[in-house]
Amino acid sequence: MTFPRPFLVGVTGGIGSGKSSLCTYLAQGGCEVFEADRVAKDLQERDAGVIEGMQSLFGKDIYSINASGALVLDRKRVAAEVFSYPAKLGALNSLVHPVVREEFRRFVQDAGIGRKRIVVLEAAILFESEHSSDMDFIVVVAADDDIRLKRATGRGRSSADDIKKRMAMQWPQELLIEKSDYVVMNNGSKAELKQAALELIPVLEDAAEMHSAGNRPGKRGK
Repeated sequence: MTFPRPFLVGVTGGIGSGKSSLCTYLAQGGCEVFEADRVAKDLQERDAGVIEGMQSLFGKDIYSINASGALVLDRKRVAAEVFSYPAKLGALNSLVHPVVREEFRRFVQDAGIGRKRIVVLEAAILFESEHSSDMDFIVVVAADDDIRLKRATGRGRSSADDIKKRMAMQWPQELLIEKSDYVVMNNGSKAELKQAALELIPVLEDAAEMHSAGNRPGKRGK
């Protein structure tokens, strides 16, 4: 028995834009959400092929064993090396993202079996990883650079200089907006973002209906 493929929505945005928060609200609204970045991190510590590739790229000592006997990746060192050597970032993406794409394919298949109508792919590098070509609809979450920087540094994981380097390595926000079907401007509060998500859900439902009828929705923004 074959099942209808869900309507595929890509959600992306630069660091500190609020894309993860938006996807949390979309999940609360009934969308099935696949977190590509979280899955990629998980694969780096459990998939044998990815682990071997990581060791080839960064050295076997890029992993340690914790008190529970689990393999732990030195993510700070990986980040430092890919910031210093962009070619390593490309090699890292080439290693991890095909495996993530296969995980997503299975996720979509399971969602179809479960009769889920809308699947959301949250990915920081939706276009760079070529996931965008699989999507039916693309949402970009955007915010002013100073707000993004404040949010990202507020997490306490990286310095302002490190965040600025990451922002510089990502696609310009303007280009993401140009390639999107819908833009959520997130310069306000979490309550405002939640409201934006609530308003986005019926837009996605309408787009899914149009898509099933063979039509393509026009570009919209919030």
